[in-house]
Amino acid sequence: MRRSVTFISIMFSALLGAPLASHADGNPAKAETDSFAIARGGQYYDKWWAVIDADAPGQTHAAYPATGKKQGAATWRCKECHGWDYNGADGAYATGSHATGIKGIRVMAGVAPKVIAKIIRTKPHNYSKALLPDKALAKLALFVSKGQIDMARFIDSRTKKAKGDRGRGARFYQTVCANCHGFDGKKINFKTEKEPEFIGTIAQENPWEFLHKVRHGQPGQVMPALIALDVQDAVDITAYAQTLSVK
Repeated sequence: MRRSVTFISIMFSALLGAPLASHADGNPAKAETDSFAIARGGQYYDKWWAVIDADAPGQTHAAYPATGKKQGAATWRCKECHGWDYNGADGAYATGSHATGIKGIRVMAGVAPKVIAKIIRTKPHNYSKALLPDKALAKLALFVSKGQIDMARFIDSRTKKAKGDRGRGARFYQTVCANCHGFDGKKINFKTEKEPEFIGTIAQENPWEFLHKVRHGQPGQVMPALIALDVQDAVDITAYAQTLSVK
């Protein structure tokens, strides 16, 4: 497994046109790039405890609205209140089972990460160091500040169609994503045999989640984050994935 992961790292470094990090004197670089930190921050936004390999919170978050339909660990996911499109009550989560009435994080784009980190540490969020260590918090704050995108530019909110080139997306998907998900997108079933969920399902039903995960990866999994690619490349992948089977 270690050799496999190493191979994957080398493969994606070559794919993205970026040499493996090293200093001029030949010593391995130790500094994390912003791309790495933001991608990891996007995974914390998704499901932070899976990234740090911690137990999921057992109680419902104290700030989660009584009118909400979720409980327990789900209420501790940033995306649960602020949405995959980062627009909260003004976006895809305005209605439905995820509606909370809580605003999104778009207004925090460009705000200093230290300011964002303080907001996450204090009420109403109250993410303590025991829950989210300082290094993890810094990456989450960096994602909120510099990593989020204006989803409305890339996904039609009415039709859910990605504003991408499916042909270009096919080139990326078939040479990268298909290695794990299969050429038809059905190699991995995220749910059950009776109620299957493949990447085509997610791309069609929740393209905002799909685009987020293409850019930032899947928490706790080997799935690579393609944030080093141009945003439009990820949108093109999303557009192509929407042509894949949902069952």
